[in-house]
Amino acid sequence: MIISISQPAYIPWLGYFSRIKKSDIHVVLNNVQIERNTKNSFTNRNKLRNKDNIFWLTVPLKSSKNGDPKINEVLIDSSKKWQKKHYSSFNNYSKSKYYKQHKDWLENFYSKKWDLLCPMLDYSTKYLLEYLEIKTKIVYSSDLNIEGKKSEFIKNICLELKANSYLSGPLGKSYLDLGLFKDANIQVKFDEYNHPQYKQLFENFYPNLSIFDLILNHGKESVNFI
Repeated sequence: MIISISQPAYIPWLGYFSRIKKSDIHVVLNNVQIERNTKNSFTNRNKLRNKDNIFWLTVPLKSSKNGDPKINEVLIDSSKKWQKKHYSSFNNYSKSKYYKQHKDWLENFYSKKWDLLCPMLDYSTKYLLEYLEIKTKIVYSSDLNIEGKKSEFIKNICLELKANSYLSGPLGKSYLDLGLFKDANIQVKFDEYNHPQYKQLFENFYPNLSIFDLILNHGKESVNFI
């Protein structure tokens, strides 16, 4: 039983879906404290491109007087009118081969009223998983009665779900206590994602964009790239 674990992310990149695809169960780590203002945080932002460059799409979040809340408690700051801007940004892909196939969904998605961040992330990620026909079972950490911190917390999730293998991202090398997993007879593998190059709408290839960049250009064949 292979398990992967990651925090939810906004219209995630290819590597996010690659790790899910390699797993029997993927755990969405939604009941941990959100990380803001770090270069590695993609919980509420991601990248697309236009003719000349890449650009960020960021979902504005409400600040909290009690420090950073858990991800499943984070509120979206609807006063910023971000949805119209994000939807309009996809006009850069209007001439891509599969844009019309997703246009109605995008319009619907960005016209919905979202108060909490997690339901919005869940809604879009489910759409992408279904489109890519990735059948991995999705579990939410908030639905599990798991205790512990850092490596122990991850190990306990694996034990609860009867995993014999944990597929970690490469950053796990810097913080995972591998001895805990060895003692629990759980093999740890690090998923070093080799980003493919694919045909984009414009010249000059840019990697590490939202998977929408791939899907709008390659449709159902996208799953073969990830």
